[in-house]
Amino acid sequence: DIARNEGFVNLGLSHDTSEFAVASILRWWQTLGVNTYPNASKIYITSDNGGSNGSRLRLWKKQLQEFANISGLSVVVSHFPPGTSKWNKIEHKMFCYISKNWRGVPLISVETVIALISNTTTFKGLRIVCIRDNRCYALGTKVSDEEIAQLNLERNKFHGDWNYTIHPK
Repeated sequence: DIARNEGFVNLGLSHDTSEFAVASILRWWQTLGVNTYPNASKIYITSDNGGSNGSRLRLWKKQLQEFANISGLSVVVSHFPPGTSKWNKIEHKMFCYISKNWRGVPLISVETVIALISNTTTFKGLRIVCIRDNRCYALGTKVSDEEIAQLNLERNKFHGDWNYTIHPK
């Protein structure tokens, strides 16, 4: 949350899948977001367009639909064009400080990693919450054409493959 100078890390121990990525958003919403933004009607997500949250990934969109249904929020997504993830402010506002904070410290346990991430701060007051995610996320989950057709997805007029909104059903 750039405006609040607050970060959230859902530390997964399984695979980086679309299911994990959206579960991380849901955990943020349930842990911090719903209390911080109780009157919210939508959430805006910028996405690197690769890995678990790529614009072409069917499971990403299906999971976002499930998040929208659970939270009642419309999910507005903008994917960065390929090769431009350096524009992602999260990389500069949070992860670089996490890396600096644990520099030279042996990462001997998951608890050590959680403590180091959670104790990351900056002169400008950045705070980070880190939660361990013990769930197992399966690789290779397929999403059918029928499931994609059921999405309540509205494509933006500007690059609708990269910019879209998924509304709750």
